[in-house]
Amino acid sequence: MVIHSIGENVVQICFDEKALTFSFKKGNGKEWNWEKSYVPYMECENGKVLFGDAAEICHEPFHTGVGEGILSTYTGFENEGKTVPYTFQTLVWVENATGEVYCEWIPLREEGLEVKKVFWPGSMGFAEKREDWYTLLTHQQGMLVPNTWEVELESPSFEGFFGTAGAYMPWFAQVREREGYLAVCVTPWNAGYQAEHPAGGPYTRVSMRFEPSLGKIDYRRVVKYIFLQDCDYNDICKAYRNYVEEQGRLRTLEEKAVRNPAVNDLIGCSFLHKGIKTFVQPNSDFYAPENPEKNNHLTTFAQREQEIRQLHEMGVEKLYLHLDGWAEPGYDNRHPDYGPACEEAGGWEGMKSLADAMHECGYLFGIHDQYRDYYLTASSFDENFACRLPDGTIPQHQRWAGGPQSYLCATQAPHYVKRNFEELAKHGIELDCAYLDVFTCNEGDECDNPMHRMTRRDCYAYRARCFEYLMKNGILPSSEEVNDWAAESQVFCHYAPYDFMMRAPGSPKQAIPVPLYNLVYHDCVIQPWMMEKISEEEDYMLYALLNGGAPYLIRDAAYPNIDGVFDGGMEMKLEEDIRRAKVVSALHEKVGKCELVRHEFVDGNPQVQKSFFADGTSVLVDFQKQTYEIMYHDPEKR
Repeated sequence: MVIHSIGENVVQICFDEKALTFSFKKGNGKEWNWEKSYVPYMECENGKVLFGDAAEICHEPFHTGVGEGILSTYTGFENEGKTVPYTFQTLVWVENATGEVYCEWIPLREEGLEVKKVFWPGSMGFAEKREDWYTLLTHQQGMLVPNTWEVELESPSFEGFFGTAGAYMPWFAQVREREGYLAVCVTPWNAGYQAEHPAGGPYTRVSMRFEPSLGKIDYRRVVKYIFLQDCDYNDICKAYRNYVEEQGRLRTLEEKAVRNPAVNDLIGCSFLHKGIKTFVQPNSDFYAPENPEKNNHLTTFAQREQEIRQLHEMGVEKLYLHLDGWAEPGYDNRHPDYGPACEEAGGWEGMKSLADAMHECGYLFGIHDQYRDYYLTASSFDENFACRLPDGTIPQHQRWAGGPQSYLCATQAPHYVKRNFEELAKHGIELDCAYLDVFTCNEGDECDNPMHRMTRRDCYAYRARCFEYLMKNGILPSSEEVNDWAAESQVFCHYAPYDFMMRAPGSPKQAIPVPLYNLVYHDCVIQPWMMEKISEEEDYMLYALLNGGAPYLIRDAAYPNIDGVFDGGMEMKLEEDIRRAKVVSALHEKVGKCELVRHEFVDGNPQVQKSFFADGTSVLVDFQKQTYEIMYHDPEKR
């Protein structure tokens, strides 16, 4: 066994040349080791290929003016009985100025192996049954998994692919006895994480993987480790916020409000989610032949206008309406050729009257729209502009109401956005906001059509361009959830929930919910929160307050038991819904543009939590007693 040791002054890196594993130690802190059972490998078309199976392996010192490390080259692998010239390098080095460690996987010659996934770097050894050993996962709003947690961890949404609901931010972290590390995927567009925690522990494993882009690994993949001492999850989140700010990617709501002052009008609003027309095609997976009443229903624009005026009379001061199904032939149909305004519901005239009524009441108006699902029934559908995989296939399904669809190549999305929103303007529909569905929830798409070849990284840029077009034209952009790549352009979302909120009420929590996303981005994106009172033991209003978010006044589901809307729960009168929403709105009015500077478990009890905002406001929530206390900052008592 040959062990190389470098970086004695800042962070020490040790490399086991036989096991191909690393360990790291910062100053006088404890050593972090890749777990003993880990073996570096690639998942290929014909099975698993170990790094150690390379015909030639070479390790050499690496020195630059900014750091030092170990460069390893792996050449020649066996595939179907012959040696192929597939070659790659790994580079692990420490930046002397910061003590940050970079792990880089570098493809040199992609010939002879069809690599599907690269599982490297390895997971850290993390196997001691202690509550002060915990793992942080950025699955939706955030999860803290103590090594003692009694519930088995399930696979995250989208298998933990970065840029999805399974990972709002491209990092994970682990803390043991107040020493921790933050693992940031610097190249997150084709990468994700996998995590394992058995019921009761005593360990949690988490590691990253790299996946191909248009059929090849193609480019250098980089993970950065930041090692922290005397830290907790707050320090981890602030270290990541610092990383984002160093890149120039932190865009606060204060900055966005300079560009579009309507941001200030949205802060403190109650959110109202309603629809006009539902029409489920017979060839949709949602079609219910035995219950035809579930397939089609209609509410007119005039009826919605009447509801709006009623809410105004009942004392709702600030309101935002998100309107689904406003166009022909109904919700989730025929995109991107969505229109005209639903004739049965009152057409363009009825829609304009509703929008005008919203503004007359001092409210904000926005619509649901969609530029990813590419329906075969769209009049402009052309297979040449659907996303094409490297093998020439075009993915299709028929899950949603509109029936068979593929995916629109995002290179085309900005053009359709311009076309459609100019049409809305021609008919006098004055929009304050617009919701571009799924952009921030689903993974980026790729397209191998030579006319408009697009990587996932390109896809995210095209999606952001759609947001920017809306912002430039005075319309606040929204999407389904939130995401790191979108934070510069997105103003608000449909929700940014904890994982358990998307599961049926009563399901065991996969971890302790913690606001990891908000500890980084609270002052950058407005997030409305579910307000259902599930039972006397679970009230989602408490989470809305703890996170300093906006409230949902009414949230009608587009599909039954989808998107966190489930049957059951405690029914409340509209007057009570309004009263509760006003409490949350008043807090959001105060802290909507403030950084969430700290969150804590009071006396170490996860059932009693407290949030601290940059203006001095704090919120104390007791989930056992189902109580809350808001402590507004009084500047005269400074």
